[in-house]
Amino acid sequence: MPLWEDRADAWHDVAPGVRRRILAHEPGLMMVLYDLQPGTKFAAHAHPHLQAGVVLEGGGTFTIGGVATPLRKGSAYVVPGGVAHELLTVAQGPTVILDVFTPRREEFLSEALEPDRP
Repeated sequence: MPLWEDRADAWHDVAPGVRRRILAHEPGLMMVLYDLQPGTKFAAHAHPHLQAGVVLEGGGTFTIGGVATPLRKGSAYVVPGGVAHELLTVAQGPTVILDVFTPRREEFLSEALEPDRP
């Protein structure tokens, strides 16, 4: 069974104020942890993957398909594949989000560490 441990070298800066860590992946699924600084705008984008997530810390405004919705700790969401979405984080404190993609984001694999084998 693959097991990915928490390692400092697993974090990657991907945009100003945004870093991510690939937690786990298999061909049909990928878990990604995002750490966003206060007041960060994650620019509008779309991808063919289904995306579901939960806010672990902080919050902000998440716009999916042109509809803006406030997010706070504990909020969960689903973004259908191909739908544009963007995030503006709160001005106070970091925002931490766990995203799950299906299928996995092949373009993120260069950042993924190999799993530890127990």
